[in-house]
Parts: sequence; C-alpha cells; structure tokens
Amino acid sequence: MRSLTLALAVVLLAAQSPGGDITGNWVARSPRPDGTSRDTYFNLKQEGSHITGSIRVTQFYYRIAESTGGADGFTIIGSMMDGRNERRVTYEGKLTGEELHVGTRPRPDAALTEMVAHRAPPGEGAMPARIPPPALHPVPDNGLARTPPMGWNSWNKFAGRVDDAAVRGMADAMAGNGMKDAGYQYINIDDTWEGGRDAQGRITTNKKFPDMKALADYVHGKGLKIGLYSSPGPNTCAGYEGTYGHEEQDARTYAAWGIDYLKYDWCGARNLYTDEEMQAVYQKMGDALHTAGRPILYSLCQYGRADVWKWGAEVGGNAWRTTGDIRDTWDSMSRIGFGQDALAQWAKPGHWNDPDMLEIGNGGMTDAEYKTHMSLWSILAAPLLAGNDLRSMTPAVTEILTNREVIAVNQDAAGRQGRRIAKSGDQEVWARPLSGGAQAVGLFNRAAEPATMTVKWRDVAITPGRARDLWAHRDVTLSGAEYAVEVPGHGVVMLRVAPAGAR
Repeated sequence: MRSLTLALAVVLLAAQSPGGDITGNWVARSPRPDGTSRDTYFNLKQEGSHITGSIRVTQFYYRIAESTGGADGFTIIGSMMDGRNERRVTYEGKLTGEELHVGTRPRPDAALTEMVAHRAPPGEGAMPARIPPPALHPVPDNGLARTPPMGWNSWNKFAGRVDDAAVRGMADAMAGNGMKDAGYQYINIDDTWEGGRDAQGRITTNKKFPDMKALADYVHGKGLKIGLYSSPGPNTCAGYEGTYGHEEQDARTYAAWGIDYLKYDWCGARNLYTDEEMQAVYQKMGDALHTAGRPILYSLCQYGRADVWKWGAEVGGNAWRTTGDIRDTWDSMSRIGFGQDALAQWAKPGHWNDPDMLEIGNGGMTDAEYKTHMSLWSILAAPLLAGNDLRSMTPAVTEILTNREVIAVNQDAAGRQGRRIAKSGDQEVWARPLSGGAQAVGLFNRAAEPATMTVKWRDVAITPGRARDLWAHRDVTLSGAEYAVEVPGHGVVMLRVAPAGAR
C-alpha cells in the first residue's frame, strides 16, 4: 500500500511540474506583412487530465467545453454562442519543453495545421470588461443616401490584400472609366487597414496604409468619396482593432481623416452582447457619427439578424445588411437577391435594405448572370457597390456596371423597393414603382435554359403607353394586355414602362 501511495504521489507531482503542466496563459503570434500579428490566446487550467479555460482568436472567444488528455497530448473543444447558434472549434496539442504546440484540422482527415504558443503574462489577451449598452433613443437623420449609395468595396476581390496603392488605383479607374460619370462615388476600404492604438487611445493604420489622411485627400481630388470599415467589438472579423470603448474617439478620427462612409460589422461584438442588444450597440456609433463633425454615411453590417430593417433607421443607419455574405456564384447571388421580397416596406430615401455587394466582374458567373445581378439589385433599390478590380474590366463588365438606364432605376428618387408580382416555376416577374407613375419590370428566368416569359399588365397595375428594353437600349412595341419575350437561361429582360398618356 505504501509503495502504491508513493507511486501515485510521483505521478501527481509529475503532472503538476513546470514541464508537465499546461496551466497558464499562452499566445501564438503569427506576424502579418502589414506589421500586425494574428494572435491566438489559450488561457488554460489543467487538473490532471481535465483542462478548462478559454481560447481567443481574431473575432472569436471560446470557452473550453470538453477536453481529453494532458500535457503530453491533449484535445480541447471550445464553444461560443453566436446569437442563437453555437460555434465549436477543436484544437490538438502537446507541451514540448516551454513551447505549447497546438493545431487544428480543416477536415477530420486533413493534416494538423500547427502553431507554437509561448507563455504570456496573466491577463494579456483577455476579453475586456463589458460596457452596458445605452438606453434606446432615435438618432437624427444625417440627410445622406437619398438614393442608394454607389461605389466600390475592396473585400470581394482583395480581402486582406488591399493596400494604399490598390485604393489609389481604384480611384483612378473609377474616375476615368465612366463609373464616376454614371453615378459611382464611394471608394470603400474594408477590413485589415487597422493598426493598433497610440498612447492616447487613437486608432492607427498599419503599414499597408501609411497615411490615411493623404489617401483620403487623393480620392477626394478625383471628385470621389472614401469609406472605411470597423466593428463595434474589440476586434473586427479579420481580428484587427475594433472600436469597442472608443466609438466617439474613432468617429472623430474618421472625420479628421476625411472619411465619408463607415461599414460597421457586428463580428467581435457578439462575444459581449446579445442580438437583443444589437440596436443599442449600433445606436452608440450612430450617435458618435452624428457628433463627429463630418457627414459620414452609416452602413450596418449584421447579416440580417435581429430584424434590423425594423430599427436600422432609428440608429442613424443609411443601409443595413439583410443577408449573410454573398459569393461569386449563381446560387449565392440568386438565393440572396430573390429572397428580398418581404422587406420592401422598410426601404425609403436615406435608408436602404442591403443584400450585400456586387460580384460583377469577378469571374464566377456569366455575363447574362451578371446582368441579372445588376437588374435585380436595381429593382431592389439596393446599394450598388462594385467588388471587382476596376483597373482590368472587360468591355462587357464595364457596360453592365455603367448601364445608365438600369442605374436610373436603382437611383429613382421615389425610393420604393420593387416586389415580386408573379412566379411560375423558375420564372419570376418583379416590378418597381418609379417616379411619375412609371414601372421598372424585370422578367427573370432562373432556369438554365431559355424560356418564353409573359408579363400581364394587370399584375403590374399599369396601363402601358411606352416601354423600353434597358439592356437592348431600344423601345419595344406593346399591344394588348400582356407582353411576351424570350429570356436567356439565368438571364433577364428589363423594361421601363411608362403609363398611357405620360410624356
């Protein structure tokens, strides 16, 4: 018995020794070319073969829900709530000397992607204390975006590769390729521009953007406007510095730089707030922008959660995302675009439903499908934010993005979002009421093969006088109570129909 007790004591001491215990705060730093680093924190407590604690990486903060093994080989499973959904992550690791080797597998049968973590001071990388959200109140209208905003955003094409040179190049291209003349005006930098904070708490840029004020001046010198991205959380989606606890300070910094547009992405805020608190959290930045000293268009990016269309205008929002992220595929674009019908009542001048940015020209769809994309977003009165490389567009892509007759539908001053008025299988007819009693009518063929489609004028609630095909750029002859036309597979015929007697 004595020898058994002694052996057990030796095992316990070994498990608790510095070389065999992973208890502590660990950080794996992955330097980025922009001078920042992607930091993953493991705050762990080991008790025998049981491990508890937390994992913080980019926008995510997980509590360890399950664990097996010990210092010589362990698996931990982290869990976090994202609204009403649970996210889980699995790490495998072991302690080697004073290095914690930890990795994940993109698929169960894939090789382990490993990182090496070292001990960090206690508290480093911890989530900040929660700041209670403010009481609700209306934020004054900023008077911007009386028609849907038009411009360009860096994410769809460049993601984290965007830099000062690319932004200048996009401004040059937009000013010279007809887009500016067609109504596009915003050059928007998405995530990964952020550095850290200086000694006074001011947000700084990273090496990719050496002088944001100079860049804004350059874009303004082209007769265009410039936008930025951030998050109400401590971190953005890509793990860069968010505005948490610095909303008013950051809004003043944006204004001092000359920023004209802010895309504000929920991401890291979900670790501190519930979806039910989302309105108050977005209101906080709405108030900050209102007093920043410069008109800044406010675009809410929260993926259509919490019925944002019902309160987006109340927090000062000019646009709000109604969906998850779009991809450059027919399935993604069509699922998102044709799913917007029920939200029409919430769109109005200054405040728009946003089904996400355009993928036109990124190569994942045909020109016919891109025409459907442009037509549908215009009928939806959606923001038109190009997401391709404006410096290397084909003539066909340029024509799609600068079709002024289609853009005129999007920018119609009445500000009414279109609706689906008829559906038969894969064929749908949508209509948007326009100023002066006209209607924009889209005949959309969601099938892969061509189809003959018919629009009945009683469904559009119009007695037509004149009609124009906005992609063929020609007037069409109307007779009788309906109009029939062949529509390409995944394509569209888009008409502007004036009522009888209109000039």
